[in-house]
Amino acid sequence: MLPKVNQMLFFEIASSDEAEAAIEYKARIADELEDGLLIENPISVETGRMKKLFLGDELSVYFMTENGVKNYFDSHVLGFREDVIKLIKIRKPEPDRIMKVQRRHFLRVPAELEIAVNGSEQIRFVTHTDDVGGGGISFLCDGKWPMRNEQHLDCWLLIPYKNGSLEHASFKAEVVRVKELQSGRKQVMVKFDSITDSERQKIIRYCFERQLEFRHR
Repeated sequence: MLPKVNQMLFFEIASSDEAEAAIEYKARIADELEDGLLIENPISVETGRMKKLFLGDELSVYFMTENGVKNYFDSHVLGFREDVIKLIKIRKPEPDRIMKVQRRHFLRVPAELEIAVNGSEQIRFVTHTDDVGGGGISFLCDGKWPMRNEQHLDCWLLIPYKNGSLEHASFKAEVVRVKELQSGRKQVMVKFDSITDSERQKIIRYCFERQLEFRHR
């Protein structure tokens, strides 16, 4: 399913500045071309301020369907068109490069991302994830760390995107399963206990990019 004329697109702009990359914008689709979409000037969802886009800007985009499913795709600015108002031409996604994410079913992908874990009982260490998703993650840690079900953790995840930019996502998590490995290490599975929508979107964007990599190998 492709986005349609008059539908609202929501997106973030790739940037090496973490604060700038985390700002969400929205823009209405004004027209559809054979090789692209024409959108109106975007505005910040939070402040309502207009944002100027430049040729080549990379965008992480989603649009909503009537039943509340978010459809994600990557795009970039192809050019500009002067009409009654100035319109921005962005790349139209291929149907097979649109990822559907329902709120109750978050995509999960294998990934070794650096994560800092802070818990009670003087638990503080840095390790790597085993997989990540919009609803939770799992990570590996040394056997010396006391991990148990229903334990609460504060976590900071380092997220690298394919365009070279880096993001940090912070969240509170609850341990749902601990598995002892033959190596003496532990695999710890957690669900997000408290996470903002913007932090979750960072993780979902990463999962989306990884899934597209797997699909086109």
